[in-house]
Amino acid sequence: MKAIVVREFGEPEVLKLEETPMPKIGVSQVLVQIHAAGVNPVDTYIRQGSHPTTPPLPFTPGKDGAGIVDAVGSGVKKVTAGDRVYLAGAASGTYAEYALCDVDQVWKLPENSTFEEGAGVFVPYATAYRALFERAQAKRGETLLIHGASGAVGIAGIQWAKYLGMRIIGTAGSEKGKLLASETGADYVFDHSEENYLKRISEVTGGEGVQVILEMLANVNLQKDFDVLAKSGRIVVIGSRGSLDFSPRSVMAKEASILGMSLFNSSKQTFEKIHAEIFKGLESGYLRPRVGKSVPLSEAASAHHDVIEKRAFGKIVLIPDDIL
Repeated sequence: MKAIVVREFGEPEVLKLEETPMPKIGVSQVLVQIHAAGVNPVDTYIRQGSHPTTPPLPFTPGKDGAGIVDAVGSGVKKVTAGDRVYLAGAASGTYAEYALCDVDQVWKLPENSTFEEGAGVFVPYATAYRALFERAQAKRGETLLIHGASGAVGIAGIQWAKYLGMRIIGTAGSEKGKLLASETGADYVFDHSEENYLKRISEVTGGEGVQVILEMLANVNLQKDFDVLAKSGRIVVIGSRGSLDFSPRSVMAKEASILGMSLFNSSKQTFEKIHAEIFKGLESGYLRPRVGKSVPLSEAASAHHDVIEKRAFGKIVLIPDDIL
């Protein structure tokens, strides 16, 4: 089978398409034919060798994916060959024609979801769910700011928050991104590249500020977030790409909470709850991943450039060349 292999840490160009052996399936494992693999910012950090969960070299990247069960181990009862599934990680990585998964990494994909949508489920929707419900303890009627609402996690956050009954303010860096966030359900969307966007956010809240912020780029925005945060507000840091000059007095003045979040700190019970909620949301239709771009698996390097360097717009997915 063909798979992307990383043999050295570095820039996107270390992602090489190679012919690799078909994984051998264990008693409690599942072999999935990948129809689409999701690309996440965390994949780029792992490729660089800068993430705590970085595996030893060589490895095949990818935690998100969707496809059809090809075979199951003798101890697997959860799924059978032919089932449509999405993946929550993979023992062998999802940037490949086939992925070997432990049984708890495989979840049923509703019939009304495409494989490309399924490849955009796990990391974005589980991250947004945990940020809103587990960390921020968001409540119906509160105002939410998603600082970076046009990316995959931002879109997931809008949909979860809409279902909860929150008032949603989003930011994006392009007209296309603003339109996507608005179409997804944000009540107000502002361009975070404009100088006065924080003032406009304050105005639409009547000067009271927002109760919850989902922050995708804390090294750029965290200090500024306090300009629009309500007293006793909560900021959940989902992403950061560096350090910043920060004044703790901002936290003191608003008696605010800054909450860190790493999806993979979740317990098995939390993950089971999240997957149950995801399936319900997909099947009912209030969750719908937005695919911004689909590219061949052989162009994984360009996808890694795009997910970091270009303005966020939905989910980027890789399609194995034999599926195209």
